[in-house]
Amino acid sequence: MQKHRIYTMSFAGVYPHYVQKAEKKGRTKAEVDEIIFWLTGYDKKGLQKVLDKKTDFETFFAQAPKINPNVKLITGIICGYRVEDIEDPLMRNIRYLDKLIDELAKGKKMEKILRS
Repeated sequence: MQKHRIYTMSFAGVYPHYVQKAEKKGRTKAEVDEIIFWLTGYDKKGLQKVLDKKTDFETFFAQAPKINPNVKLITGIICGYRVEDIEDPLMRNIRYLDKLIDELAKGKKMEKILRS
């Protein structure tokens, strides 16, 4: 099976795009980070280490301290796919993150985004 190209992309290379997407809509880098912390269990120091090492997406999620058990509450369409129907666990995690960043950029309240 061929790996998706995104798996080997540096998370650090995509992270600024997440921040830019949020900031363009009046949201903050801190909110992007909060979403990443909630989803993956990384903290500020852990995220910075990932960014400094230019960790790829596959490693980013494989080494995540703890994927939030409430990810199953993330539903809807992202990049033309229903996120809850994506079978590949890594691609599903990547799309969960995409979906949460989209929700942030669309103005959703953090408590809704973080499924509180």
